[in-house]
Amino acid sequence: MAFHPVRFPADIALAARGGPERLTEVTTLANGAETRNSRWAGSRRRFNAGYGVKSRADLAQVIAFFEERRGRLHTFLFRDPLDHGSGPPGAGITPLDQEIGTGDGTETAFQLVKRYGGTFDPYDRRITKPVEGSVRTAVAGVELSAPADFAVDTETGLVTFAAPPANGQPVTAGFQFDCEVRFDSDRLDIELSSFDAAAAPDITLVEVV
Repeated sequence: MAFHPVRFPADIALAARGGPERLTEVTTLANGAETRNSRWAGSRRRFNAGYGVKSRADLAQVIAFFEERRGRLHTFLFRDPLDHGSGPPGAGITPLDQEIGTGDGTETAFQLVKRYGGTFDPYDRRITKPVEGSVRTAVAGVELSAPADFAVDTETGLVTFAAPPANGQPVTAGFQFDCEVRFDSDRLDIELSSFDAAAAPDITLVEVV
């Protein structure tokens, strides 16, 4: 198995349905009370891209993509239509969007993260597949330049600075990103509804974390 740095067809992905998924174990006790335990440390995304297949041309794209990935064997990139940027929906990328760490005068490598929430228990999602050329960074509010000041590994989301940020200085970043996903089945269920209309009602994609 391998990671293929290629994106699922964007026009089909735009009509996909799905979002974050968690696994919570709920147990009802003898007294009627319940306990809840989160089995996963983080969330993962699940999408059904079948809603985007409208024609035989769309279906041909999906079949070719599926075959090249060998079904579930290889992972690939998927652009979440609603959540693929570091800032609010529709906003431009700025180097101050997300805090990714604090300098200590020694560390030069920082992981890209996106924070969800902020009042009770914020969730920091590791971003491992930033879009090449989209990452902007700042230290103590001052934007830096790539590649002179920092480099980004687009397969891990690790940002490495040429010089370590000074002790106590906030390190921030803005970026676009994709999800690394795989097909959830080794089978495509295809329906030809008319001469140039097609449907693939279930093309489930699962995020790999």
